[in-house]
Amino acid sequence: MTKGIDDLQPERLKQLLSVRGLTKGQLAALVGVAASTVTKWCKGDQSPEAETFQRLASVLNVKSEWLTRLPMKRVSAPLFRSNASALKSGRERLEARTTMLQEVAVLLSEHVDFPRLNLPHRDFTSADQITGADIESAAEECRALWQLGKGPIQDLLLAAEGAGIVVVREETEIPVIEGLSCWSEELGGRPLVHLSADKANAFRSRFDLAHEIGHLVLHRDLPPPPDKEAYNLMERQAHQFAGALLLPAQTFADEVRLPVNLDSLLSLKQRWGTSVAAMLMRLHALRILSDEEKLALFKRRSARWGVKSEPGDQAWAPEKPRLLRRSIELLVSEGVLSAERIPFFLGTSTLDIEKLCHLRERYFEAPGQVMDLAMLRDSRARDAGSASPIRNAGDVIDFRRFRR
Repeated sequence: MTKGIDDLQPERLKQLLSVRGLTKGQLAALVGVAASTVTKWCKGDQSPEAETFQRLASVLNVKSEWLTRLPMKRVSAPLFRSNASALKSGRERLEARTTMLQEVAVLLSEHVDFPRLNLPHRDFTSADQITGADIESAAEECRALWQLGKGPIQDLLLAAEGAGIVVVREETEIPVIEGLSCWSEELGGRPLVHLSADKANAFRSRFDLAHEIGHLVLHRDLPPPPDKEAYNLMERQAHQFAGALLLPAQTFADEVRLPVNLDSLLSLKQRWGTSVAAMLMRLHALRILSDEEKLALFKRRSARWGVKSEPGDQAWAPEKPRLLRRSIELLVSEGVLSAERIPFFLGTSTLDIEKLCHLRERYFEAPGQVMDLAMLRDSRARDAGSASPIRNAGDVIDFRRFRR
């Protein structure tokens, strides 16, 4: 191995190539080396010289020390909410991004206790075992565990975070993938959900989150789907769970005027926080609409409004993650870590942290200095050794009941 920064971790370099959407050739051109050199770095066959290493970190927009940390265990194989046009590269990019989210959450959890995990447990080993009744029962139990009552859910994302799910919602530039969910062994078996904000539609985003919660509850012990048929079945099951969670059978059905028409559903949209399309699917699942009636109403909906939007879409702002943001704000307010120190502690760029933790823009004041690796390691060790962990999860997440 060529002499250089020999503690560069190849897995971290490959992760960043995916996160930044760069090929090895593109990275080589930006750093000023041959493409074969980047390939050798990724294989661990060669190490960059000190000056090149600093340039590499700068191009990838991370602290140089981040590239030398031992990689964390990968998250479980994600379940993606996407359509057939989602490219493999897009999936790999979001999985790598979620791995970065995992690391941010793990490091913050060194100082702050997150809410305990509170999800219904099902031990299905195959999607074929799951019945419609199983799905309805799981959604009802989820509402009961989260004390959501039987009415509309005011803030589903807040409820999910209060149940111990780590959620990020950010623009991904991969709009065909609307979300993914996975499990983190590094976080003690805690689930992660990554939602796309590219479409900026609060109603669709709530449904996407409910869909991912469905995967977490129903499909936790299932292997990745082996084929398209198995994938589609799991997607339909997560869809049904989302509808049952957002629109509980008895209370929602009692409010629907018969015969069903688009205008009456549109009046319920703002109350229940779900699209007319989702309500049509739910009414069909409850057998209030026949196949023919559902198809006719969808055709009417498309003719009146198109397929991509509905009246009233802008009336709700998308729900925002709070857990990681409040964790950082708590660390700063309690003097455990200063705002200036957090980017060095987490290791990635301030922009990454602001997006992953849903912080306001320019939350961090740029330190404007370069610290050598030894100083960073020593400083991080002092931070970990001297700071007393904060153990009041109620300061991080609001545990109020989520009834409207």
